Amino acid sequence: MYLFPTAFESERLRYERLDQSVDVFELYDVMSQPGFGDTVEHISKSQHDTPKDTFDYLGESAEKWEEADRANWAMFPKDGEEGAGEFAGVASLIPLWDRRTARLGIWLREEFWGRGYSGERADALVDLAFDRLDLELVAAAHTDENDASKRAIEKYVERWGGQYDGLLRNWVVLDDEPRDLHRYTITGEQYEAADVAVEMTVHEGGE
Repeated sequence: MYLFPTAFESERLRYERLDQSVDVFELYDVMSQPGFGDTVEHISKSQHDTPKDTFDYLGESAEKWEEADRANWAMFPKDGEEGAGEFAGVASLIPLWDRRTARLGIWLREEFWGRGYSGERADALVDLAFDRLDLELVAAAHTDENDASKRAIEKYVERWGGQYDGLLRNWVVLDDEPRDLHRYTITGEQYEAADVAVEMTVHEGGE
């Protein structure tokens, strides 16, 4: 039994535990692309230089999962979506248990941009953070360069009644350079008050 669901579904996406569902070389092919770090929302991940980087990333992902310190899920569009069944990207939930806070993260392959997947994934993870994990705050952030994440975060944070908290200077390091992060949060009270219908199916048999 894990704290995180090993597999679940939202309206258009299927989510599976990353280290058990994606081949290291398939993942390396994506994470080694130039500029990879600028496609990332909240996850301080830089471009991978060798398959060993990806191997270590998957190993760390498995370790954090077992310790309930981080959940990384591979995302796959469901039947009826263009590219159904293809690996589309990674969704992450990072609980900071001592702060009763969940940090959200996502990255998507470019061919899956512009479909609203970030917001759909966020709604599912917000629901998991508050309803399943009994946390009190959900946080998301983006770098100055990531306009796509800015637009996506603003939409779902507003939908849940959350707010922009401010700028965190030199908060993450990407490709050996410190970057600023713009942080947004949703509180448990805002979650309870929001009129948001979340379509999600957790596969309990896979936990």
